Amino acid sequence: MNTAAFSWTTFRAPRSLAVALGLVAATCCTLVQAQTNSYPNKVVKVIVPQPPGGGFDFVGRLLAERMGKQMGQSFIVENKPGSGTLVGTDFVAKSVPDGYTLLVGSVSNLALNPGLYRNLPYDSLKDFEPLGLAVAYSYTLMARKDLPLASLKEVVAYAKANPGKLTYASAGNGSGQHVLPAALWHLAGVQITHVPYRGAQAAYQDLLGGRVDLFFDLSPTARVQVDAGTVKALAVSGGARNPMHPEVPTVQETGVAALELESWFGYFAPAKTPPEILSRLRTELAQVIAAPDVGDTFRKAGGKPMSLNAGDTRALVQRDVQRWTQLIRDADIKAE
Repeated sequence: MNTAAFSWTTFRAPRSLAVALGLVAATCCTLVQAQTNSYPNKVVKVIVPQPPGGGFDFVGRLLAERMGKQMGQSFIVENKPGSGTLVGTDFVAKSVPDGYTLLVGSVSNLALNPGLYRNLPYDSLKDFEPLGLAVAYSYTLMARKDLPLASLKEVVAYAKANPGKLTYASAGNGSGQHVLPAALWHLAGVQITHVPYRGAQAAYQDLLGGRVDLFFDLSPTARVQVDAGTVKALAVSGGARNPMHPEVPTVQETGVAALELESWFGYFAPAKTPPEILSRLRTELAQVIAAPDVGDTFRKAGGKPMSLNAGDTRALVQRDVQRWTQLIRDADIKAE
């Protein structure tokens, strides 16, 4: 009798456990499916890893407003600046991958940072899932109005003859306004002194005041000074001329260096976000980006509207990470 009881328990217990585990798994799957089907059923946070104002914030808020209207749920922008763009970007990388925390990703926090920081707390290629890119902005190289040099070629020629005498401003170490010109001077084989500022506004004050010679800033921001005639535009960083000032050549057209950079912006989700939620977000975002009024808004702000799907976005990020990590390290550009 005892043997029979023992035998029955031995063989029935695992079977009962298997049934119980199966019920738990089925329940979990049902809950996950229900959450996915009802997404979004609460506020979605869009993290901007910089202070209010500027390209990150502008793009993040425009897309959030349109996504919220289209999906019938609030998309709110939360600014999380700190250590350049590291704090906000890392926050999203480590967030719960449930579709309720998204990142405004750009060339600076996803493509430039891997080269600038040896111990980056996140991996641009592994920790994020691209949802899509919406717009790209070129940079414009400006010179102070009274600088007796009329072109980028003349600037490089003068710098070769007078190492370190010319100066260029930036919005801070590791910013796009720092990395782009530093890479350009490296490729051109010249030494131009870097003068970092705390933000672009201070850099403009000294550029307009004649206390610094050059400044490479986003074209939409530079446009105000270029159109006012308070600075001289020498080159743009994109692969094609900028419609805002079509008479200004690209860096590549000048023959000084084979350099091209556009600051693209889009939405990214944490890795391991459920595929169904990623698919929904990608579809909705593509519709928002394709809206004619959204494209017109970007163009009026000096941007080039984009419409890249997840695969194309992933390929672009990977290309820029590889390209700029190598160039930044070759040029020994430091964020600190």
